[in-house]
Amino acid sequence: MASTTSDNSASSGRWRAAQRGLTRLLLRDLLALRRLLDPGRLQATVPPWIDAVTEVVAGYSETSATLAADFYDGEREAAGVPGTFTVPLADPPPDEQVDASLRWATKDLWPREEADATVAQLEPLDVRIEAAMRKADGATQKLVADVGRETVRQAVRTDPQAVSYARAAALGACSFCKLMASRGSIYRTAESAGRDANDLFSGDASVVKFHNNCHCTIVPTFRGQRFELSPHAAEWDRIYREYAQGHPGDQLRLFRRALAEHDANPLPGSN
Repeated sequence: MASTTSDNSASSGRWRAAQRGLTRLLLRDLLALRRLLDPGRLQATVPPWIDAVTEVVAGYSETSATLAADFYDGEREAAGVPGTFTVPLADPPPDEQVDASLRWATKDLWPREEADATVAQLEPLDVRIEAAMRKADGATQKLVADVGRETVRQAVRTDPQAVSYARAAALGACSFCKLMASRGSIYRTAESAGRDANDLFSGDASVVKFHNNCHCTIVPTFRGQRFELSPHAAEWDRIYREYAQGHPGDQLRLFRRALAEHDANPLPGSN
């Protein structure tokens, strides 16, 4: 008898909980690194802060990949598929990617002429620093979590016994994440689960996109295994089909509006 997996499996919940725990530790360390920033010497102190955060991200990324590999190994064992497989750990994000993310987060710190400044750039410096740190926290959380998610995606691409994966979103997820989760284990081969993903779903409909502060995970499906949507993801699918399907270019807006009116779980929210 074929085993069954779901976007709401207990093991997926444990992986999400582990990643949330990792995020808490990451944010704790990022908070400690704020001491490197001198508000009176930002030009001199922001670059060393970026270097320090980059090092922290690399370390936490390795842990994120290991947690994901452990999750994948457990899912494979539970599926009872034959053969052995070693999960390839995804690499930490390149330093230049971390640098670009942190420079985006801190772009409003620098003084501008009033005529050229945005509303955010006209705020007092302490307000701008706090906003920059919040952005940096979100960006680094995504960088670290993406390494875990990419580890599972790489495994699905290379494991002969893996055929697809699904997105698992929490009840309080945003509308985009709920829409992606409602599609279930949509990629039918290891090939399409990876390289062709953006061709199958372009723009806002790409299942491989994740936002800052997103805690979605992905759940593999193996040969001979049956995937079932969780009750809440099935409800999101029903809402999408009733209120948003068949409106190219406008599906996400219509789905978001329908969720606000018909979903029992909070929206907007964070997962």
